[in-house]
Amino acid sequence: MNFVKKDRSGSKDHNSYRRRNPSIRNRVNQPISSIDTRLFTKKAVPLTESRYISSRGIHELPIDERIKRNLLSKGYSQPTEIQDRTLEALLAKNNLLGIAQTGTGKTGAFLIPVIHNLIGQKASFQVLIVVPTRELAAQVEEEFTSMVKGLSLRSLCFIGGTSVGRDIASLRQPAHIVIGTPGRLTDLARQGALRFNHFHTLILDEFDRLLDMGFSRDIQFIVRGMSNRRQTVLFSATEEANQKKLIQELLKEPVQIRISNGKITGDHIDQEAVHVPAGETKIQVLLRMVQDKSFQKVIVFAETKRNVSTVRKNLHQSGIRVDEIHGNKSQNYRMKALNDFKSGKIQVLIATDVAARGLDISEVTHVINYQPPRDFDSYIHRIGRTGRAGKGGKAFTFVN
Repeated sequence: MNFVKKDRSGSKDHNSYRRRNPSIRNRVNQPISSIDTRLFTKKAVPLTESRYISSRGIHELPIDERIKRNLLSKGYSQPTEIQDRTLEALLAKNNLLGIAQTGTGKTGAFLIPVIHNLIGQKASFQVLIVVPTRELAAQVEEEFTSMVKGLSLRSLCFIGGTSVGRDIASLRQPAHIVIGTPGRLTDLARQGALRFNHFHTLILDEFDRLLDMGFSRDIQFIVRGMSNRRQTVLFSATEEANQKKLIQELLKEPVQIRISNGKITGDHIDQEAVHVPAGETKIQVLLRMVQDKSFQKVIVFAETKRNVSTVRKNLHQSGIRVDEIHGNKSQNYRMKALNDFKSGKIQVLIATDVAARGLDISEVTHVINYQPPRDFDSYIHRIGRTGRAGKGGKAFTFVN
């Protein structure tokens, strides 16, 4: 393919010049990436990990037969490793720290034992599941609904971008499980509609992101309100060293299951830097890329909502099946765009970092960073959308 040129243009010096001259940054109105652009070019290292095969099938798990039937109807025959190794500990209602790569079944790992333990109980707000994004909350609720058919278990999902009044009204009828994002949950609690002391089990999914500077205050507010908390479960693909103290405060004598080392490298993904040739624009190069037949299912990341919309408009006008998601879009719009992307109705999804983590989207062939993220951790999570469950993928990053 002739649309990619590896970057050897001294971009590091260029970024240093921009940092010394903030007026340049202001003129382009974009944050400066702190990443050395040489890190955007890397050949994939073949994976050598063996495929995990459980010694027991779904029908042999120590859970209610109705859950087994629902799992089998979804096409599951065996538990994944994280599900297999955490099941008994969670059935026993132990505190647990689980680390496993994206796409390995972490949602099922905590939902299956929780559902089993709730069977036959009257709804009284027993379990609170907190996730960092609206899309992940919707995915967890969808998975829960598919597993509880015929079990008379009720869930509620509270996320930003939806009617607060409708959420408050729905809380008048108790549920077994509440799933939500930190901001909406704390908002409902401050209005007196949601009482955290009703819950005895707290589950933090993608806990590394929930415990970072953006969400830590909300999580601490939730934890302080859960005076009857008896079980705490933390699941994530990564484990941050600077969060160790907070994790220790949340978890007392936890069972610790690590399927991976908690570090995501992107080593299994082919990575290349894209340098825009003289006389061409970035959008022209992007268009030529996505018109190639090998680019079947593509996520394009931009740093700002405005740039996301601009890129979508340009690709749409050129005949590309494309849509966008970012914080200014309604939740219904975002979910429709995601579903259209998953089903193949659209080829390209343009997004801010709202799509960088937690989303269950299989078979993404390419990730393109139309604008590089501000830090390397965000970069790794972005390109990981094309390396689901350790599979290979391709990632391209535009550099100046």
